[in-house]
Amino acid sequence: MSQKEFHTRYQRQLILKDFGMQAQQRLQAARVLVVGAGGLGCPLLQYLCGAGVGMIGIIDDDLVSLSNLHRQVLYHTSDVGKAKVIVAAARLQELNPDIVIKAYKERLSNANAADIISDYDIIVDGSDNFPTRYLVNDACVLLGKPLVYGAIAQYQGQVSVFNYRVAAGSNRPLHYRDLFPEPPGKDEVLNCSEAGVLGMLPGMIGTMMAAEVVKIITGIGSVSANELITYDMRDHQVYKVLMAPNPDKSKMPETIAALQNVIYDEQCVAVDPLEITAELFTQWMQRKDVIFVDVRNADEPPRVQGFSHLNIPLSELEERSNELKQPNIVLFCASGKRSLYAAHLLSQCNDQLNIYSLKGGIHNWLQTQSSLL
Repeated sequence: MSQKEFHTRYQRQLILKDFGMQAQQRLQAARVLVVGAGGLGCPLLQYLCGAGVGMIGIIDDDLVSLSNLHRQVLYHTSDVGKAKVIVAAARLQELNPDIVIKAYKERLSNANAADIISDYDIIVDGSDNFPTRYLVNDACVLLGKPLVYGAIAQYQGQVSVFNYRVAAGSNRPLHYRDLFPEPPGKDEVLNCSEAGVLGMLPGMIGTMMAAEVVKIITGIGSVSANELITYDMRDHQVYKVLMAPNPDKSKMPETIAALQNVIYDEQCVAVDPLEITAELFTQWMQRKDVIFVDVRNADEPPRVQGFSHLNIPLSELEERSNELKQPNIVLFCASGKRSLYAAHLLSQCNDQLNIYSLKGGIHNWLQTQSSLL
């Protein structure tokens, strides 16, 4: 990019008081990893890209679905079924061809987290599940990486910056486990696919997260560390909750080697008597007294084949319960959360049925099947 093009592209930032060329050069030199290319990831990726962050990593293993499009505006209808990171990387590169975009078409896990996160200066958590949030936090603490956090549900969102030392000589940086020492119990917190979300909210929270990244990199303004910002879009109320250190470190792995041995999915998911394992799910396909029900919306990937099942979306399940003709009902969805919610709902409505939910959802079952090949 020529000097003229550079000044033209970033001119509105360069003329800002207390910003200028030095701040822009810091953005160019920065390396930022965004975990999740969904509702929060889409807006923050676009603004980081537009601002000129020199290298942006994106990690996500999900595919674009029709139900994403009302809030994940980086994607188009023609992208349905494609990998989010591949579509996002191509579209961001069109927006700013002079930065480096690195796409990881995989799920962040305790096996790859340290290697991937260590390559970046700042980590941004736009994930929508607790195992990933705790994994990202723990890896950032152990590797000394600032973590920009965001979460959304229905009409409210949260933003904070973890593991960031506000001033030299201050107390240790606070992190996610200081705020939430342990994961919530099962069904205490639903994600967007279960509780719903108004499409503009992730745009607003994702933009706030992008602003925190830019403040960390450039030194402008005040970074929202050691506090949790809660925003309610219904009345534009903003609340700040000051954080305090949590002395209990028993849940926090002490080394990267220890982190790699933590099973975050089990740590964040309690055992429920209505759940069955992927192995039992496969065995029961041979039974004639079991009916399998997909409670996802009709457009949601991945589609499953190889066994007989009904597709009854969660929103229609109660009114269509008369279609469930077998005494044993096994419900499934993508992750197992909606199906477990539905299993409890149906159990309360009809105590004559034996109702179960596939633990870990169809994604976990498909991984189990592939490992057997």
